[in-house]
Amino acid sequence: MRDKKDILLAAEKLAYESCKGDSSGHDWWHIVRVRNLAGTIAQKEGADVFICELAALLHDVADEKLVADPKKREEELYLWLLEQGLAEKDCQHVMTIIKTMSFKGGTNPPMTTLEGQVVQDADRLDAIGAIGIARVFAYSGAKGRPIHDPNRTARELLTLRDYRSGQDTAIIHFYEKLLKLKDLMNTDYAKTLALHRHQFLEDYLEEFLAEWDAKS
Repeated sequence: MRDKKDILLAAEKLAYESCKGDSSGHDWWHIVRVRNLAGTIAQKEGADVFICELAALLHDVADEKLVADPKKREEELYLWLLEQGLAEKDCQHVMTIIKTMSFKGGTNPPMTTLEGQVVQDADRLDAIGAIGIARVFAYSGAKGRPIHDPNRTARELLTLRDYRSGQDTAIIHFYEKLLKLKDLMNTDYAKTLALHRHQFLEDYLEEFLAEWDAKS
C-alpha cells in the first residue's frame, strides 16, 4: 500500500475535482469540514482515523444528488481505491461507508462499523447549526425550491422518492431532516456537539417564523 498521507492527498485531489464547481452546499469546503470533523470524532472514539478521513474525503464523489450515474461512479471509485494499493477489505469498508451514510429521508440502514458511524456523524453535523442553515438555503436555491410556504406542511413517513421529489421548501426541510439529526447521531462525542447546533436550528426557526408573521 502507498503511504497513507499520499493516499489522502490523492483523495483530496479527486474530491476537489469532483465538487469544485458545486454551489448547492456540497462543495469542496463541505468536504474539508466533514474530513476535519471525522478526524476529530475518530480520535475521541478510538476509530481508525485513516479510514474515517479517506471515506469523508470521498463521500460525495458518487453521490446521486451530484452525479448522473452514481452506480458507474461507485465502480470507478472502487477501482481507484484498489489502484492506491489498499487491501480489498479496506476498499470495501470505505465503499460501504459511502453507500450507507446518506440520510435519504431516514430510509438508509444503520451503520455497522465505528468508522462508518464516525463519518456519518461528521456529515450530519455539517447539516445542522449555522452552516447547516446556510447549506439548506443554498441547496434549495440551486434546486429552485422556495424559502417558505405556510400552506405546505412537513410530510411523514417519507419514501426515498418522496424525499427526492422536490415537493418541499427550505423551511420544511428543517422538519423533514435537520431537526431529526440530533437524535440520529451514533457516537457520544457527536451527540455532545449536536446539542448546541440543534439548539441553534430551533432558535433560528423561532425567529424566522416570528419575522414571517410580522411578530418580530
